[in-house]
Amino acid sequence: MNTLKAAPLALEGIAKYLDAELVGDADKAITGISTLISATSEHLSFLANPKYLGGLQETSAGAVILSRKNLALCPCSALVMDDPYWGYARVSQLFRAVKHESGVHPAAIISDSASVPASASIAPGVIIEAGVVLGENVILEPGCVLGQNVQLGDGCHLHANVTLYHGVKIGAQSVIHSCSVIGADGFGYAPHEGRWEKIEQLGSVRIGKSVEIGANTTIDRGALDDTIIGDGVIIDNQVQIAHNVIVGDGAAIAGSTAIAGSTKIGRYCTIAGAVAISGHIDIADNVHVKGMSLVSKNITKAGVYASGTGGVMENRQWQKNAVRFRKLSELAKRVESLEKGLAEAPD
Repeated sequence: MNTLKAAPLALEGIAKYLDAELVGDADKAITGISTLISATSEHLSFLANPKYLGGLQETSAGAVILSRKNLALCPCSALVMDDPYWGYARVSQLFRAVKHESGVHPAAIISDSASVPASASIAPGVIIEAGVVLGENVILEPGCVLGQNVQLGDGCHLHANVTLYHGVKIGAQSVIHSCSVIGADGFGYAPHEGRWEKIEQLGSVRIGKSVEIGANTTIDRGALDDTIIGDGVIIDNQVQIAHNVIVGDGAAIAGSTAIAGSTKIGRYCTIAGAVAISGHIDIADNVHVKGMSLVSKNITKAGVYASGTGGVMENRQWQKNAVRFRKLSELAKRVESLEKGLAEAPD
């Protein structure tokens, strides 16, 4: 439950913000958002999944965002919308708990050649190197490091201990969560006479506008050309994106996914958790890859894709199946032999 109380908002104002139909008390004061079960009379809640319909009838919320088909079951004021979950996402932004004041903390270290507008919020321990250019209303939380010639668009927000290597460019209204590293060297080495010769990574990283990147995620700089993340992309925690990867606009990448170098992911793709994507392949627009999949070749058509040997099972059953899987090639040859024998047999 959201226990932090914000300044009260009248339900009528929330309805106008969401362009929702208000049914009930327009003057009802709302101080936060909570689940149907945990909400009090000061809270706004929502119903997007029919499995929680029982919670709607029992809720103590002051108001609920819901679809018209569930309005008759609502015991309190309601905001009626075609897409209640989107409404919840939008209204959550009104109740952001943490506010940041503009200004530079004395414990920040900023190069004389950096451009930092008065609207920026620079926390203690931030390091801003030469040639950095910040847009208006940028927020840099404690411990962030911006290398030489980094550029941040208006309204960008870097949470604590984010590191941007030199030359990284990030578009307006993008958010990067704690301990992510953008622009580290890609994994490029040339083998020669029993040793590895490092390939200097001379490209950078370009991130579009309205991108959100989770905590402890790494995006490597390009070897020659830039690594590119398109507009509106969302990336979860602990994702690895290698050098010269291109991610199209509006893609979503879930946690623990690893994408090898020079792969191109199309627009509006969704990559589920713990997916491994090989290097130097292309994935078309509107492709949806299920969790734990291995993508090792091009995907040329939109659709849903998966790999693996099935879901979790009891260990003894898995061991038996693993033994049988090792015999699969032998069994296939036997089946082919039997089929050939049947085809050649006299009628």
